[in-house]
Amino acid sequence: MSYDLAVWEGERPADNKIARRVFSDLYDRYLDGEIEEPPSVGITAYVTALLERWCDITEDVDETSPWSVGPLIDAASGPLIYFGMGWGRAEEASAYAAGLADSMGLICFDVQQDRLRP
Repeated sequence: MSYDLAVWEGERPADNKIARRVFSDLYDRYLDGEIEEPPSVGITAYVTALLERWCDITEDVDETSPWSVGPLIDAASGPLIYFGMGWGRAEEASAYAAGLADSMGLICFDVQQDRLRP
């Protein structure tokens, strides 16, 4: 089981209910649909920055990576990435990931808490 975040490019939704709908629409289109699209430049830069902080789980010889999927970039398509973290590292990693998204002008949605972050 993992703690999941969704990060995307776009305008910040006015509230959590709208954010849930935007996330669902993006998920259906980019991750659950038949259209495969490479990650956008912004999402690629975001993943690169995450991996500068903690390595990809596929390269984690010391078992320090919080990511539950790998390669992490494979969790992205178009303007969206939907990725998980192990519960033991979720508090620290999700706070960092949310703050990073905000600093890069991206939207971060906490799937477990059904709310925008930070």
